[in-house]
Amino acid sequence: MEHAPVDVVVIGAGQAGLSAAYHLRRRGFAPVAQAPPGTGTFVVIDANAEAGGAWQHRWASLRMATVNGIHELPGYAVPPADPQRASREVLPPYFRAYEEEFDLAVRRPVRATAVRREDDGATGRLVVDTDAGGWAARYVINATGTWTRPFWPHYPGQERFRGRQLHVADYVSADEFAGRRVVVVGAGISAVQLLDEISRVAETFWVTRREPDWSEEAFDIPARVAAIAGVEDRVRRGLPPGSVISVTGMHWTPWARAAQERGVLVRHPMFASIEADGVRMPDSSFFAADVILWATGFRPALDHLAPLRLRTPEGGIRVADGRALDEPRLFLIGYGPSQSTIGANRAGRAAVRAIVADRAEVAA
Repeated sequence: MEHAPVDVVVIGAGQAGLSAAYHLRRRGFAPVAQAPPGTGTFVVIDANAEAGGAWQHRWASLRMATVNGIHELPGYAVPPADPQRASREVLPPYFRAYEEEFDLAVRRPVRATAVRREDDGATGRLVVDTDAGGWAARYVINATGTWTRPFWPHYPGQERFRGRQLHVADYVSADEFAGRRVVVVGAGISAVQLLDEISRVAETFWVTRREPDWSEEAFDIPARVAAIAGVEDRVRRGLPPGSVISVTGMHWTPWARAAQERGVLVRHPMFASIEADGVRMPDSSFFAADVILWATGFRPALDHLAPLRLRTPEGGIRVADGRALDEPRLFLIGYGPSQSTIGANRAGRAAVRAIVADRAEVAA
């Protein structure tokens, strides 16, 4: 496979990837096919067939009024929208318009299959293999997010369950569970939101591994910034990023209050095993179930980075300020502390600033 030279490859065109591409444009870089001689070049590849990042895959009932903290892309405001409109109807067109406004020339659908070193030198290029050709880059900004890697815990008897099991990533709407008995697994924001939604048409049974630690503080932007700082130390040490909830505790969202008022916000300990027709609890009691909904989060989609051998024994990648400590030509944004939308914007800007500083130092 021939690998075309480019200064920067951005992998992924969600919030983080588009933020990085915007800041590359602001710093004088241009899409590789358009760049005049002597201009810094970049290419953005995205595995999705359409613009919109993970938003195009969210469930239909996720309204603009209930999305968890939309933060606009840099330099371009989110257009006014009816709070009751589905987020997947509003945000993908916004992302598409953003790409066009700043002429980011995103190439899709193009999936990165591997990122590896061209040679053993510390200043050589990183080779990016894709299913549509390859690139030899001075830097790679990885912004692949987590949506494509839903996490399914394993519990004894899982394969014997005769009902339906699905992950949040596969959820469409509560209507398909009307009149059923549904086990909702997980303690995150999505788990509680879907518990509230599904419990209006079905009997629900909510289980979590740990007792939720409810916080009375509003989960506003300062709270999110604090959460980002809490995760940063983990990734610097090469630990798996963990969830924001593990740092901040559970916040009283409107849907959590609604579920509490209707008496369905009743947490049970995690079941001990799964049987053909339901779940067996630690005290041997049994809850008959038709559906198990795993609201158990996602893991970073980083399999294509495996040839770089950056994983620590603890399972993470050592990252500080968005840069891989063991491979400084690689930036991971939308990872760990920059998973949130506000964090992704900042990480995109910081990655480009570091690349510009490196190039200036080499030129000096």
